Amino acid sequence: MSTKEEIGITVKKDENFSEWFSQVVAKARLADIRYGLQGFIVHREWGFKILRKIYELFEEEVEKNGHEPVLFPIAIPEKFFEKEKEHVEGFAPEVFWVTRAGNDDLEEPFALRPTSETAFYSMYSLWIRSWKDLPFKRYQSRICVYRYESQTRPFLRGREFLFFETHCAFRTHEEALKQVEEDMKILKKITEEKLFIPFIFFRRPKWDKFAGAQDTYAADSVMPDGRVSQIGSTHDLGQRFSKAFEVTFKDEDMKDKYVWITCFGPGIWRIMASIIAIHGDDKGLILPSSIAPYHCVIIPIYFKGKEKEVDEKAIEVQKILSEQGFSVAVDTNKEKTAGFKFNEWEMLGIPLRIEIGPKEVKDNTCVIVRRVDRNKNSVPVKNLVEEIEKELKINDKLLKKRSKRYHVITKAETFEDVKKLVGKGFIKAPFCSIDETAEKCAEKLQETTNLKVRGIPLEDEEKAKGKKCIICGKPAKYIVYLAKAY
Repeated sequence: MSTKEEIGITVKKDENFSEWFSQVVAKARLADIRYGLQGFIVHREWGFKILRKIYELFEEEVEKNGHEPVLFPIAIPEKFFEKEKEHVEGFAPEVFWVTRAGNDDLEEPFALRPTSETAFYSMYSLWIRSWKDLPFKRYQSRICVYRYESQTRPFLRGREFLFFETHCAFRTHEEALKQVEEDMKILKKITEEKLFIPFIFFRRPKWDKFAGAQDTYAADSVMPDGRVSQIGSTHDLGQRFSKAFEVTFKDEDMKDKYVWITCFGPGIWRIMASIIAIHGDDKGLILPSSIAPYHCVIIPIYFKGKEKEVDEKAIEVQKILSEQGFSVAVDTNKEKTAGFKFNEWEMLGIPLRIEIGPKEVKDNTCVIVRRVDRNKNSVPVKNLVEEIEKELKINDKLLKKRSKRYHVITKAETFEDVKKLVGKGFIKAPFCSIDETAEKCAEKLQETTNLKVRGIPLEDEEKAKGKKCIICGKPAKYIVYLAKAY
C-alpha cells in the first residue's frame, strides 16, 4: 500500500455491493483469493486478527455453558459416513475424498472433514458409559472444514472455510431441547449484542434441515443486497446418530439407553461477512469494539522540528491507555502523510483515532475521531481514559442503530405480490406447510423466483388462518419467511 488510490474503495457500497465487498476484503487485508485453487483462500493478517477475536467470544461463552475443548482429526473414515444414511446422502455431493498416498491406493479412503458428527459420535460411544457422565458437552474451534461448493466467495461460501462446532449428549430429550435454546441465547448474546448483527432465528422446513437432524434451527441475517446469509444453526439430532454409533449409557435403573444429541455451529465465516457488509462504508471496514484488534490508533501530526515532542506525547498517551486495558496502536511512520494514514486506518475499521500534533502537545490535549461518523472531539489528556470509554460506547451504539437499515421485512398475500418483492430482504407469505408435503411448492417457488423458504420464526410467529398458500392455493398452515440466500 503505497498510494491513496491503492487503499481507497473505488465504488460505492449502495451502488455496487458485490464489487465493494470484494475490494474491502482485499484492501483491508482480510483475505487474498489468488492462491490458485477455487474456494481456498489465504486469510491475511488483519482479517485473521478479527477472526481470532470472534472465536474467543464463542470459546468463552460455550465454556461458561459447560463445554470442554477437544480437537479431532481432519480425516474421517469412509465407514463412519456409512452408519447414518440420511447424513451421508446429504453430504455426499460435497465430500472431498482422499484415495491415494504416495504411489499407493489406500485400503480405506477417507474424507476431509465436511462436518464432524460422525467423528465425534464414534468416540462418544467409547467415552460415555453411565448417566453420571451426562450431560457430555464438547466443542472444537479454529478448525477448517472442506466442502465441494460450486460457487465460492470469501467469507460467504468456500471449499475450505473456518468452523466452530459443539456436540452435546444428554439423558433426556427435554435436556437436549434446553441446550438448543441455550445455543440460540449464545448466538444472540455474541452476534446481536456484541457484534450488532440483526437476525431472525427460524425453524427450518423439513426438506431444508441438516442432514440427519430431527429439527434444525437457523439464524438468517439480511445483507445490503437484499439476500440473507445463514450466520449460525443449532440442531436437535434426536437419537438417530446415537443409534447409528451405539452411543449408550447405563441409567440409574441399570438399563442401557441411547443418548439424545445436539450440535451447534455459529458460522464464523458468515459472521465475518456480515460484519464487513452490514457495518462497512465507502471508506472500508467499521469494527465493533469487541473484535477490533486495536480500540484506537494514535496518529502523530508532524511539523518540521516538532517530531520528537509529538512522538513522545503519542507514546505517553499509548502507555496511559494501555495500562487501563485498551489496545492501542501508534503510527509513527514518517514516510506517509497524516491524511494518507487517516485513510489507511479508516479502511481497517479501528473504532477511534487519536490525533496529536504540536498544538495538542502544548495544550496537553488529544483529538478523538470516531470511525462510525467521523465526529471530532478535543479532550484534555487527564480525562482521556473516561473519554475513550465513552466514545467506544457511542461508536458501538451508533453501529447497532445503523445495522438495522438492511433488516427489511415485507408482507405478501399472493404469488404476484411475492414476485414484486424478490431481493428486498425477508418476505412473509402464507404457505401450505413446512413438512415434506410442501417440498414441491418450495421447489416451484425457487425455480420461478430464486426464493427459498427460510422457515417459521421462533419469535413473533403469525397464524395463517383463512389464508391460502401462495403456490398451490390450498389452505395455509403457516406464515413463512422467504428470501434469496447466499
